[in-house]
Amino acid sequence: MEGELSAQDGETKNAATPPPPAPVQYPEESAIELRRDRLLAGLTLMGGVALVLALPFALQAGSEFFLPLTAALVIAVALVPLLEWLERHRVPAPLASLICVVLFIVAVNAALALIVVPAWQWMRMLPDRVDLIQANLRPLIDFYSSLQQFIDDTLRNFVSGPIQEPVAVSGPPPQSLVDLVTSSAPNVLIQLFFAVLVIYFFLSGWTRLRKKAITSRSSFGGAMATARVIQDVVDDTSAYLGTITLINLLLGLFVAGCLWLLGMPTPLMWGGIATLLNYIPYFGPVLAAILLGLGGLMTFPDLWLAALPGLIMIGAHLVEANLITPLVVGHRLTISPLMILVSLSFWSWVWGTPGALLAVPLLIIIQTVMEAAGTPDIAGFLFEHGTLVHDNGGRRKQRGAGDEHSG
Repeated sequence: MEGELSAQDGETKNAATPPPPAPVQYPEESAIELRRDRLLAGLTLMGGVALVLALPFALQAGSEFFLPLTAALVIAVALVPLLEWLERHRVPAPLASLICVVLFIVAVNAALALIVVPAWQWMRMLPDRVDLIQANLRPLIDFYSSLQQFIDDTLRNFVSGPIQEPVAVSGPPPQSLVDLVTSSAPNVLIQLFFAVLVIYFFLSGWTRLRKKAITSRSSFGGAMATARVIQDVVDDTSAYLGTITLINLLLGLFVAGCLWLLGMPTPLMWGGIATLLNYIPYFGPVLAAILLGLGGLMTFPDLWLAALPGLIMIGAHLVEANLITPLVVGHRLTISPLMILVSLSFWSWVWGTPGALLAVPLLIIIQTVMEAAGTPDIAGFLFEHGTLVHDNGGRRKQRGAGDEHSG
């Protein structure tokens, strides 16, 4: 009986005992923690800014490594749909990867044979066609020479002055990708071999890499988000490169057909140049029109007929850029023109012409990842916690986070 009473008394005491009070956090401690958090955030922000500023110079200095690696990864991502199609048809991953690499090399060799070999012949003909170019440009020179004395003197010297013989291009033209590489610097061969290996091993281990990236997440939501990001990167990159390649091929065939009707030699070469340069936004079609205009001046004796190839390129590009591409690509891959221009300028400065060709695919990949991961709220970090506030009189003044809490 006494044991029962003592047990009941113990239960009553336990029930009546209040929980321990929560530790009291004073305003000074809260201010110190907030200052510490903002200090760490500030250091992180400064480190991120320093990394962003140093990254372009590192990419530029290490272009012999980063350029083939980046180009190989972009090409490999674009070839993933073909790899997955082959794997769905029960082709082993190593064999499917090899098929993708071989098809890519064959396409590059075909483009090289179509463009480089005839272009080499045009370069060799250039010294013999300078007289024709000058004769075609003489009416324009005579017309504009009266506008300004400086222009008058300069252009008349160009027309009436002695013709300086350009350096003739000697040697046979390269017939394939191997000939071009072996005639170039040895490091080009090493970079090409490295890029091909990266493409093959990336494709052969694609399924395993994707599965590991998804299963290594600690939560189901994280795994689903990772899978979604990977799929979006592959879909957007391959869709852009696939549709743009098809559009550019049709543009090149149209230009080649028009030049064939005009009687211009090697129309397929000019169509290939238009196809290749149309991958570079804004500046590529302008450069293609200039090259086509130069080819027209080297071919036709009449100025207006010589200007037709460049005009055909400009007209075809205007129709493609303003009607066909928006209709085919649609709003799914809509990219800000400002971002395209910034990306084009940045990658052209870092890696030159190859960087310009990679600018838009890299922008799509970075934009897709950033949309999934979220962008840092720098404005909120700088201004939300009292860095800039307004007093009652409407005047803007600076206040620290600690002053807010202490006040």
